[in-house]
Amino acid sequence: RRRFLARNLNEMNRNSREKVFKIKLNQDHGCFICCTEEGVRIFNIEPLAEKCHLDISSYGSITHAEMLFRTNLLAIVGGGLRPRFSENVILILDDSTKQFVLQYTFQMPVLGVQLRKDKLVAILQKEIHVFSFPNDSKKLITMETRDNPKGICEVSQSVAVDKQFLVLPGHKIGSLQFVDLSTSETSMSKAPITVSAHQSEISCIALNQDASMVASASEKGTLIRVWDTLKKVLLAELRRGSDTANLYCINFSRDSEFLCCASDKGTVHVFAVRDLQLNKRSALSKIGLNTAGGYIDSQWALATFTVPPESACVCTFVSKNTVAAICMDGTYHKYVFSASGNCNRESFDIYLDLCEDDDF
Repeated sequence: RRRFLARNLNEMNRNSREKVFKIKLNQDHGCFICCTEEGVRIFNIEPLAEKCHLDISSYGSITHAEMLFRTNLLAIVGGGLRPRFSENVILILDDSTKQFVLQYTFQMPVLGVQLRKDKLVAILQKEIHVFSFPNDSKKLITMETRDNPKGICEVSQSVAVDKQFLVLPGHKIGSLQFVDLSTSETSMSKAPITVSAHQSEISCIALNQDASMVASASEKGTLIRVWDTLKKVLLAELRRGSDTANLYCINFSRDSEFLCCASDKGTVHVFAVRDLQLNKRSALSKIGLNTAGGYIDSQWALATFTVPPESACVCTFVSKNTVAAICMDGTYHKYVFSASGNCNRESFDIYLDLCEDDDF
């Protein structure tokens, strides 16, 4: 009876919390921003604490929000049930003054926003627009893309000239396209380079911190492939599983030693990227049996842990061997893993129940 009452109480608390529509990490993965039915909330990841709250009464419902590292600048896009701003407009809010300082208007709804310290990228279903940002903001590049209803696109944060690029789904199914951002004029932009990454549609892309590697997965969700961004060669092929899954995210550790991913199977997988020998392999591969087109010899996750299976989540590295999973049901999970594959939960919290902390 006690267990039954506790379970019902937890379920009531979950149902009474505001609904989260989207979670997005900032550029250095030190914070996350979430759009909820009551507004936009920003949290520090480690230690976990709320840092900012944009109430729906002042800003309406927001469908997309993007931080610029830990600066006061936030990009927001209206939409949802009670919008105050149009879904085809990106507004730049200075949180220190609560004033809008820039506005970008498009003919179609905005499906995503990417920021770096010198550029803003607006992702539409069949177009991408790149602007100088935030000073002397003007359009630099406009390009047509493959139909991109999920707004999939990643922008490098590197200051190195040869690593300033966009990565997005290419025009050919399953391909990755690299677009040079180092030139300031559309006419001077180099021709995009493509890599045939998968056989089905791209569903997830991630860049590491120095933009030397990119990881990708397709709608099938069984394999993650890691590529060298300069040489455009395959570095690793990592197997999430054998059955189809929807990947919510892929992220590298800060030192690019490891990679984590989360899917609708309710499992977070951690892979070694530098030292591939740490990854697990099928026991059948040890006896030389490999008749399944490479399946038996696949590299499986070094470590795994589970989160509520019915809730989407974003996972990221808190430290070299610690992974946090931020779930859409308002829960926060932190696990520590070892080189041998052991994985233990270090902490659990409900971030939606936290109150704002002014020390940012």
